[in-house]
Amino acid sequence: MVMEIKFQPQGVCSKQIVIDVEDGIVNNVKFIGGCSGNTQGVGALAKGMQVNEVIERLQGIRCGARPTSCPDQLAKALVKHAM
Repeated sequence: MVMEIKFQPQGVCSKQIVIDVEDGIVNNVKFIGGCSGNTQGVGALAKGMQVNEVIERLQGIRCGARPTSCPDQLAKALVKHAM
């Protein structure tokens, strides 16, 4: 099953995360806004990974003193839309 997730992150610089998931595998991640190099890197690393593994690795990562981060928000998006 193919799913496109559009998620509005909170508490970070990114304005939107668009995630393509097929059969529990992340095919593509695109952050709109945020720190371009970091968000592109996170997206590239998540590509091809199982959704649960992405969640396990990224959940709880903080950005400085903020209680969340773009990677954490990606995990939250996947948790919210987990199949």
